[in-house]
Amino acid sequence: MTDWIYILNPHRDTLDSEPFGKETVRRLAEEEPELELWLGRRNRMRPGDRLWFFFTSPDAAVAAVAEVDEEPWEEPDDPDVTYLVAATLLPEATKALYRDPVSREELGLGQVRSVQKVKPEALPVLLKRAGL
Repeated sequence: MTDWIYILNPHRDTLDSEPFGKETVRRLAEEEPELELWLGRRNRMRPGDRLWFFFTSPDAAVAAVAEVDEEPWEEPDDPDVTYLVAATLLPEATKALYRDPVSREELGLGQVRSVQKVKPEALPVLLKRAGL
């Protein structure tokens, strides 16, 4: 299993025309947890990997988590989307992270890319805060 940081900027990233922020993701975890997420490149995600959602604002922190359902695939019908990955939000873990997010400093993140692997030293704090 691999753990990934998935970067979301609520000022730029949208879902059905609404900001893709912490509140939206928390609500989706309860109401509609299955997602298809855009990826700039394929990555080597596998079913069972985890995606930790890092929100760039208002406070830079991880505040949600999902499990990858299937390997990323190309999206030939939409030229603006390179790859998609199916994932399901984990409702209880997302609620726990929403209440007590993991800050950028705790993650040891320097420069952030759209998707990157979780640093091994950051994983214990993510798992603890998520109750996993």
